[in-house]
Amino acid sequence: MPKIELISFELCPFVQRSVITMLHKNVSFDITYIDLANKPDWFLKISPLGKVPVVKVDEKDVIFESAVINEYLDEITPPTLLPSEPLAKAKLRAWIEYASAILGAQYAWLMADSSQYKKMETAYFEKLDFLEKQIKPSPFFTGNDFTLVDAALAPALMRHALIDQWHGDTVLKNWRGLAEMQAAFDEMDAVKNSVKSDFPEKLKQYLQNADAAVLA
Repeated sequence: MPKIELISFELCPFVQRSVITMLHKNVSFDITYIDLANKPDWFLKISPLGKVPVVKVDEKDVIFESAVINEYLDEITPPTLLPSEPLAKAKLRAWIEYASAILGAQYAWLMADSSQYKKMETAYFEKLDFLEKQIKPSPFFTGNDFTLVDAALAPALMRHALIDQWHGDTVLKNWRGLAEMQAAFDEMDAVKNSVKSDFPEKLKQYLQNADAAVLA
C-alpha cells in the first residue's frame, strides 16, 4: 500500500469526500492542513489549480481533484465502490460530477448576502429537487450499497442538515429521499469521523465572518 498524504483545508467539502472514501475503505493516511487564504509556496508548486484536496503518493507523485483522487483510492483498495460494467460506471461518474455542481450551488447559497440569498437558494434547491427524483427508495444513491456517489454527496447533505438544525427545522424537510440518505450517513463512522469534532462550530463561525444571510 502506498503512503498517502492528504493536503486539506479543514472546512473543504471536496477534501471531506476523500476522507470519507479513505475511512470507509480503511486506507491509512496522513493529513496536512493549510490556510487557503494564505497558501504556502510549497503547496502552490504541487497544486496546479491552487485547490484542495491534493494527495501525495509515496512523497513524490501528486494527484489533484477529489473525483480523480477517490477513483485512484478505490482502484487500489478492493472491493470497488463503482460498478465494473462500463455504462453503469459512466453513469455514476456523471452523478459524481452532479454532486460537485450541488456543492458549488450550496456554497453560493451558504455565502450569499441578503441581496443574493433568494436567487442562490432557488438555484441550489432546484438541484436538490432534481437529485431527489433520481435516488432509489433506500438509504444510498443506487440502493443498499455505498458508492463513490454517496461519498461525493455526503458533505453537502451534512452541511444542509446543520443549517436546518441551527434553524430548528426538520432536516431536509422538502426532500424525503435525501433526508433518509442523510440519516444513513449519520450512522456511518466514515462520515461522522470525516470532519473534526468542532466542525459545526467552525463552519458557523466561518459563515458569521462572511455575514452569510443563511444564518439570519
